[in-house]
Amino acid sequence: MKLVTEGHADSNGSDAFNLELSQKHTECVKKYLMEKDIVGSRLTAIGFGESKPIASNKTALGRAKNRRVELKMNY
Repeated sequence: MKLVTEGHADSNGSDAFNLELSQKHTECVKKYLMEKDIVGSRLTAIGFGESKPIASNKTALGRAKNRRVELKMNY
């Protein structure tokens, strides 16, 4: 099994900033999982920035929902 962490951001800030921020968030999750003895070669970290929102960025609640890291398993 391999794990993929996908980072997402809201629309505040520039596209480049949000892409970098979401990548940093996924790298933090990857580091945490490695500290819990998951082998790093089984982990992939991908930042998507603000490109895949799940809610509207027009409200504070929507922006909060868009700031997330998702963990997906691949077999």
